[in-house]
Amino acid sequence: MSTMPQPDTSLIVACTVSRDVQNFDLLIEDMELALGESWGDLGFAEALAFFEQPESQALEFIALAIDESDEDNLALMGEIITQAKARNIKVILIAEDVTPASLHSLLRQGADEFVPYPLPENELGEAIERVRAADAALPAASAAPTLQSDSQKEGAVIVVHGLAGGTGATTLGVNLAWELATAGKEDSPSVCMLDLDFQYGAVATFLDLPRREVVYDMLSDTEGMDDEIFGQCLLTFQENLQVLTAPMEMLPLDIIGAEDVNRILEMARRHFDYVVIDMPSTLVSWSEAVLNAAHVYFATVELDMRCAQNTLRFKRALQSEELPVEKLRYVMNRAPKFTDLNGKSRVKRMAESLGISIDVHMPDGGKPITQGADHGLPLAISAPKNPLRREIAKLANSIHELNTNDVKAA
Repeated sequence: MSTMPQPDTSLIVACTVSRDVQNFDLLIEDMELALGESWGDLGFAEALAFFEQPESQALEFIALAIDESDEDNLALMGEIITQAKARNIKVILIAEDVTPASLHSLLRQGADEFVPYPLPENELGEAIERVRAADAALPAASAAPTLQSDSQKEGAVIVVHGLAGGTGATTLGVNLAWELATAGKEDSPSVCMLDLDFQYGAVATFLDLPRREVVYDMLSDTEGMDDEIFGQCLLTFQENLQVLTAPMEMLPLDIIGAEDVNRILEMARRHFDYVVIDMPSTLVSWSEAVLNAAHVYFATVELDMRCAQNTLRFKRALQSEELPVEKLRYVMNRAPKFTDLNGKSRVKRMAESLGISIDVHMPDGGKPITQGADHGLPLAISAPKNPLRREIAKLANSIHELNTNDVKAA
């Protein structure tokens, strides 16, 4: 803790985290106004150490205050956010003269709110109310759902794979999973989402779920996995969606092999109607297993050269191994509007030059996506009328109707 006078740690519900809180005198005043003496102050390194202490369990949020001098330490800022979120501690980012790129990076790490410095009047208090309201609105994620050992479902496997960074793969995957989980008015299907990007998987951030060590334990020994162990690795989001988050620590993608993946998918399919998978952008040794198991494999792209080149290489790699490329459904993220004839023509030329069919066109959702899509709520809750959410809901309904008809026919 810093040399500032501190209250009894048992009373601390929030902390400022900064290089020197005296550089943010207005923040001190607003914290005192909002919390009285129930807050403390930490340096950057001190914050990481404090998170390991039992006293940190009482923290509701931290106010991470940075300025342009801290931009050289973005990795440390990101680690503070990651460790806070892993402990279900909200993060309010206070920034002065920080570049938009740095802000975007930290928000993507999982910061819940952003407030510029100098602080606008009442803005910190309103941000605190919002993070508290979010906690009150959402039931706590409950671990270890009970899985029936005699379950004999044959769940449909839906895969989402971004062919370049920022093409909306996780946004599509998370929201598609949620729309499927809430598709039925009375009898909704059971849905499990698997985040198989063991290094940069962000599903936990998108749904504000903690990452847990038990996931690593399961991945390390899939041969010993049973219904109980698999169930203990899942987290429940709002009673409708079961989620296997990426592990707490960054792991090599080859920590598992094709046999491990097949065991996990077999287990998930046996217990759920739909299994939605968020894949790493990198092709790995077990990618073939996922593609073979998939009923539909969404590959997200954008209208630019990097995506065109990556798509061509991706397609050639699969064809060289004689893998079922017919399962691929290409998704155009931020697709041109209906009235943008020039943009639609470019999409058509791109598809023709690559020898593919772009089957799904997702509109640009605007700021609700870029600034709020990874802050803990599906679009159906945070922005139900957003055009992107509407298209994802249509896609989910078409998948569910097709799957339901196939089951009835069988």
